[in-house]
Amino acid sequence: MLLVDFLKKGVAALETLYPTAEARAIVLMLCEEIIGTKNYTHIVEPQYQIDKKGEKPLAEALVRLQAGEPIQYVIGRTEFAGRSFRVTPDVLIPRPETELLVREALKIAGRIKRMRGAYGKSADPVRVLDLCTGSGNIAWSVALSVPGARVVGVDISEEALAVARSQNFSSELKSTGALAPTFLAADVLDTEQEFNYGPFDLILSNPPYIMEKERPLLRRNVVDYEPASALFVPDDNPFLYYRAIARWSHRFLSPEGKGLTEINEVLGKETETLFADSGFSQTSLVTDFYDKNRFVFYAK
Repeated sequence: MLLVDFLKKGVAALETLYPTAEARAIVLMLCEEIIGTKNYTHIVEPQYQIDKKGEKPLAEALVRLQAGEPIQYVIGRTEFAGRSFRVTPDVLIPRPETELLVREALKIAGRIKRMRGAYGKSADPVRVLDLCTGSGNIAWSVALSVPGARVVGVDISEEALAVARSQNFSSELKSTGALAPTFLAADVLDTEQEFNYGPFDLILSNPPYIMEKERPLLRRNVVDYEPASALFVPDDNPFLYYRAIARWSHRFLSPEGKGLTEINEVLGKETETLFADSGFSQTSLVTDFYDKNRFVFYAK
């Protein structure tokens, strides 16, 4: 089969689920992963023939995509903050908006590291806690970008922690001297449990925050495939995780420490108020590239 013919077939099959441009991008991504083509191969080589051994896996993958399964689960990875992360149906697929949280976190962590640089080898490392770590995309991004930082990722799901621990950045760790994060099993909602880590200079989190009543607004590929426990909170308790995060932050944030948490855009002001009412003297809303409320920043 010609590559151009498979592209036409694939896009037509997915147009009932996605806009045409997105469907095309998904099929091109699939071809790149399975048969090694580029997103321009069909243009510069219009007669490019798909090898026989590539036809079956492409066809099988297309069936999964037609059923609504996200491309990230089909190929087993996703791009986040300039790196490739392993993902499975046990973890939430990292979103581009969360890259903004990482970007802000790196600014804070970088300032802390520079301030401590005057102490040389005796300088304390930057310490970071990532609550509801999932695939570990936030924890790994910070650890790799701030060599020497001590990062701890926490999640209740052993399956998610297995994915987080399996991320393979061994070559980057070796070349930069960065330290791999430590991933621990703990229930974030159990705010008084024994936790022999900390204090932390930075506490980050991307917790479940979508209300059950918002479920019909989500795409099928999200609702049917991504873990509900990483997405949804009860309609009558939408701040469930933020109360817990505030308590964790009171217990384990250093006196000069900062916190950043991703939020439900429709509850932005209310979430900021929760942190202010919880005793944090500095709070602010941070918007994303669509000018939507996306994070709350807080400090003691």
